[in-house]
Amino acid sequence: MTVGVIDIGTNTVLLLVARVEGGRVTPLVYEQRVPRLGRGVDATGNLDPAAMARVITVLREYAALAAPHRPAAMAVCGTSAVRDAANRELFAREILTSTGYRLEVLSGDEEALWTFRGAVSGVTAGEKFTVVDIGGGSTEIITGKGTAVGPRISLPLGSVRLTERFFRHDPPTQAELDAAASCTEGELARASAFPFAGSTLVGVAGTATTLALVARGLDAFDLAAVTNTPLSRAEVETLYGRLRTMSSAGILRLSSVMAGRSDVITAGALIARTIMTRFGFGVMTVSERGVRYGIALREAERLSR
Repeated sequence: MTVGVIDIGTNTVLLLVARVEGGRVTPLVYEQRVPRLGRGVDATGNLDPAAMARVITVLREYAALAAPHRPAAMAVCGTSAVRDAANRELFAREILTSTGYRLEVLSGDEEALWTFRGAVSGVTAGEKFTVVDIGGGSTEIITGKGTAVGPRISLPLGSVRLTERFFRHDPPTQAELDAAASCTEGELARASAFPFAGSTLVGVAGTATTLALVARGLDAFDLAAVTNTPLSRAEVETLYGRLRTMSSAGILRLSSVMAGRSDVITAGALIARTIMTRFGFGVMTVSERGVRYGIALREAERLSR
């Protein structure tokens, strides 16, 4: 059957319309916009009215893109920025009034669960997995075997959150980078007992795919190029070492894929290299699949019952 999913994240709003059959998810429509809904949420605790308006504009566009495919279900899910915001119910009402969509706010545990299901749906090699989703406001770390989910955690650690909390200069100073690194280490310590040994590391979402595209020297998003591509720890270290010395304007000139991410990708790269170093991963398998693929599977399973 055909289902649609909109993932409203801290930095991006993503659309997936897909055919789901026998546990396989085949994308029909795949879109990304960067309205930065989570701007200021870490400091104020609220979603900004202008940011909410930008997201609603994207939702209207996505409704028009999805309509010709007549999805049997359309799930609209909010993640870190939405669940952290005190005014999320106001946002939900505005979405319903403007688009007819009902907003589902995923808990951190739910986001981790469906991120894992989505990520492993596209991985062809490996039996035991560690899935990492470095988002704008949170980072999910999930372990499991096959499609069975094991220990998982959602950490208040993301590229937008770290940037807003620690970086006051462009490029950031060494002291700011050190403070962000210390925070990252402290949060990741909460996952130290996870069963990482022998697992394949799968990195999903914008930080992982953007780093992979830049490492390959690509100037535009290429779905095939980021599907199950390996990104070594040495490559991540090199990218982080380069990005940390560059201004956001300089980073933007590296590739068009940096649009909407140039000011936060350094923090995302810091999180990625810390995860790989701390937990002993030499390679990350990069995938564009994440929570929206998992939700697509969930909706298809629900409709089949």
